[in-house]
Amino acid sequence: MNSFLISFFVSIVLTLIAIKQAKLHGAALDSNSGVQKFHAHVVPRIGGIGIFLSVVVTGMITMWRAPATGRVLAFLLLCSAVAFAGGIVEDFTQRVSPARRLALTMCAAALGYWLLGARIDHIDGVFSWVLSLNPIWLSLPLTVLAVAGVANAVNIIDGFNGLASVVTICMFLSLGYVAFQVNDQFVLVASLMVAGATAGFLVWNYPAGLIFLGDGGAYFIGFMLGELSILLVMRNPQVSTWYAALLLLYPVFETLFSIYRRIFLRGRSPGLPDGIHLHSLIFRRLVLWAVGRRDARALTRRNSMTSPYLWLLSLLAVMPATMLWRHSFLLILFCLLFVATYVWLYASIVRFKSPRWMIVGRRK
Repeated sequence: MNSFLISFFVSIVLTLIAIKQAKLHGAALDSNSGVQKFHAHVVPRIGGIGIFLSVVVTGMITMWRAPATGRVLAFLLLCSAVAFAGGIVEDFTQRVSPARRLALTMCAAALGYWLLGARIDHIDGVFSWVLSLNPIWLSLPLTVLAVAGVANAVNIIDGFNGLASVVTICMFLSLGYVAFQVNDQFVLVASLMVAGATAGFLVWNYPAGLIFLGDGGAYFIGFMLGELSILLVMRNPQVSTWYAALLLLYPVFETLFSIYRRIFLRGRSPGLPDGIHLHSLIFRRLVLWAVGRRDARALTRRNSMTSPYLWLLSLLAVMPATMLWRHSFLLILFCLLFVATYVWLYASIVRFKSPRWMIVGRRK
């Protein structure tokens, strides 16, 4: 818990400094125009700096207090810095393409594979024997794609104030809880550190949206989620691999569904942004009824009212994953249930048949 609190308070201070400096120098500001822009004013998009540095500071304290844990943590932070670098440079310059950011994250995952042993070497169920027969040529690309995919998925759901941050905080706390159950001190400490740093950022991000995660923050948090999930599962055989699958299912399935929708339903490149993610539809077709005015204050309120819908949706995966972390069959069932719920909800909103209980008010 000390790791969480230290990281939390350091993040509050560093994020506030980032807000002041960005506005003072007019650097790394996010415009309010575009298909995925739902805020009223230009906002600093460098929240990742405060989160990353908070984890580094807390990690240095951990290295001093627990050298054994600290050494592994140092390797993890080294790997994460590669993923973070591509995102934060993009936040400042707007010149790092998605392909390059993804490539850097894949390099970071490859480093984690060799330095930390963070590798997918089995999947509980019918695929276990395949990975056991070919541990290198199959597990390396699978690990790299999985970690990079999770990092990119967190970036995709980062669309509204507090959305990605609260969702990932819940995931890190779940990882910490399961790590505590299996006595994995390293994953426990690392998870609490990132959760605390993200919570400190959340103080300034929700509900007012004074700063955004940016690509640096999203890629760093996503990379840490992917790495710690793999490390927890692979270091502790009693934890089902389907625990990690269910835990991360919301952002991952959002990404996969978006790729399917863009390629097969709209005939577009999967890399082109659009405004019909599930969170975008909830904003336009549900929350709009609650706050109908179009001034800046109303837009900010609609923005902040969108995220709780997705927090609840993500908990449909996070909660059963946390409670059933060792029961593969039940975890698979909940994976299928979540996918069915997501598709039903998306189809309902697209067809203007949203459940009445989801509409919280009427336009004024």
